[in-house]
Amino acid sequence: MENGGEAAKWRFGAANPALEAAGRHNIRSLVHDLYDCLDKTDPRPVVPLGHGDPSVFACFRTAAAAEEAVVATALSGKHNNYARAAGVEEARSAVAAYLSRDLPYEVTAADVVITAGCNHAIEVMMAVLAAPGANVLLPRPGFPMYESRATLCGLEFRHYELLPDNGWEVDLDGVEALADESTVAMVIVNPNNPCGCVYSYDHLANIAKTARKLGILVISDEVYDHCVFGSKPFVPMGVFGEIAPVVTMGGISKRWMVPGWRLGWIAATDPNGILREKKIIDSVIGYRAISVDPATFVQGALPQIIANTDKAFFENAMNVLREAAEICYQKLKEIECITCPHKPEGSMFVMVKLDLSCFDDIHDDVDFCTKVAREESVLICPGT
Repeated sequence: MENGGEAAKWRFGAANPALEAAGRHNIRSLVHDLYDCLDKTDPRPVVPLGHGDPSVFACFRTAAAAEEAVVATALSGKHNNYARAAGVEEARSAVAAYLSRDLPYEVTAADVVITAGCNHAIEVMMAVLAAPGANVLLPRPGFPMYESRATLCGLEFRHYELLPDNGWEVDLDGVEALADESTVAMVIVNPNNPCGCVYSYDHLANIAKTARKLGILVISDEVYDHCVFGSKPFVPMGVFGEIAPVVTMGGISKRWMVPGWRLGWIAATDPNGILREKKIIDSVIGYRAISVDPATFVQGALPQIIANTDKAFFENAMNVLREAAEICYQKLKEIECITCPHKPEGSMFVMVKLDLSCFDDIHDDVDFCTKVAREESVLICPGT
């Protein structure tokens, strides 16, 4: 009884099955669970290797020019307003010019939509492509946010394999075998999270030819653009936009070491205009109009962030990553139960194989990571 009357019958509280299913792919929840496994009495500092946030390490502080640009823009009072759904025009133009540096054609501001980070770009693209019956092809190993967002919006996904013995290249025969008349896109991540590989010009060209043969677009996640420190240079997928339409996704979170600033983009790197003809960019802007906005003052600072950050900042960051990758790779060789099939060349990750036969009490990779966190205060992510 409440307030002398009958007990209220509350009608809310039923779980959303799609949200629960999406949560099973959530890397943040997994990392949070691993933090909960840490021994709080262990005096050793935690070694956080389970997420791609470089800003937690002092050696990866962002460029002073980037900080100064944000401060100046915030103090100017010119960017306290709501922005248009596609983003601040100056920011769109700056991204277009930034991408055009590495392409054989010009990207325009009209080809660019600003997002609240690259994760938001993933959300937008999965929603835009979620027509009834459609499916997308996702890499395995891959970044689980794609599965989460596809699940949440009812978009079927199918996994193609990355080949560890071929430098984690895409299994293009597998892609062709998976695709059917309802397949609309394939996702690549280059430089790759979580495998640490960098795709060659020739391999990217073959991906584009496969996409053209199948009649699908390529979503190229390039949030780690130019974060390379091996023998291969970074080649944007948009170089092959003449062959097949490419949606390029990126942001400042990794190259500028500021994931908390939540600034990313979606760009049509498609000189033939197929994406515009098919209303993909219109749909992206339409979705952006009903979703979260990136901070307007960070958008306003973007032109100066890009223009004023000098090469030395990027070179120093890559030198640190190169040294760290070398140390990691060499140390992994000394661990009998772990095999590293490919030395990391880019991004901030490396993928290894765990031989469970070496252990008596380890059930799977999640169990292994849980016990490493509890016993060694080291956080790493399971590959599954």
